[in-house]
Amino acid sequence: MISRLRADIRAVKERDPACPSTWSALTNYPGLKAVRWHRRTFWLHNHGAVWLARALSQRVRHRTGIEIHPGATIGEGFFIDHGMGVVIGETTIIKRNVTIYQGVTLGGTGKERGKRHPTIEDNVVVGVGATVLGDITVGEGSKVGAGAVVINDVPPDCTVVGIPGRVVVREGQRVEAIDLHHEDLPDPVIEMYRVLQRRMDKLETRLSRDEDGGAERGTSVFEEKNDPDHPEGE
Repeated sequence: MISRLRADIRAVKERDPACPSTWSALTNYPGLKAVRWHRRTFWLHNHGAVWLARALSQRVRHRTGIEIHPGATIGEGFFIDHGMGVVIGETTIIKRNVTIYQGVTLGGTGKERGKRHPTIEDNVVVGVGATVLGDITVGEGSKVGAGAVVINDVPPDCTVVGIPGRVVVREGQRVEAIDLHHEDLPDPVIEMYRVLQRRMDKLETRLSRDEDGGAERGTSVFEEKNDPDHPEGE
């Protein structure tokens, strides 16, 4: 128990540069409070005190904004940054050194029995507002982008973005060519908007030239299909 507490405190201090001390981590971080209480409710849940464990977890939810079902399995070094709106379901398994941000849901689907929540492997990062649903596995070292909805297994060392979640980076290599700044996670929806914007700009330019009589009206089918921004030309 002490070793896990030390690992949890160390996770806060290592991953949040705003944390100045152990005392600050213990007193000012709702994520750490929620995890500490979960260690106790998990023990109660596994020793038959199911109602009491659930009641305590609800009190913790009201105080921290973080809801962790007492049945969830959480490993060492788990860090919830800020944490408001986090929901972690009953059969969730979170392994070592996992980081999640506010608004994340690790949830189930339907009313099936048994394992119905995700397994999060070591060293995974789940971004703000992301949702991971069902009995799926997010592989070791993977990243789930902000706002993504993940409903299928994620291989190790991948980056997932979008709704539904799609793997866009695998083992450091982009799965599809997306022209974004390196500090951003690739987002196929935003990229599609950019493609449409570029096409609109080109069409406006053509119309302007036609009005000025500076270019021939219309564009041949061959030119249209070979436009790199044309859907059939990509």
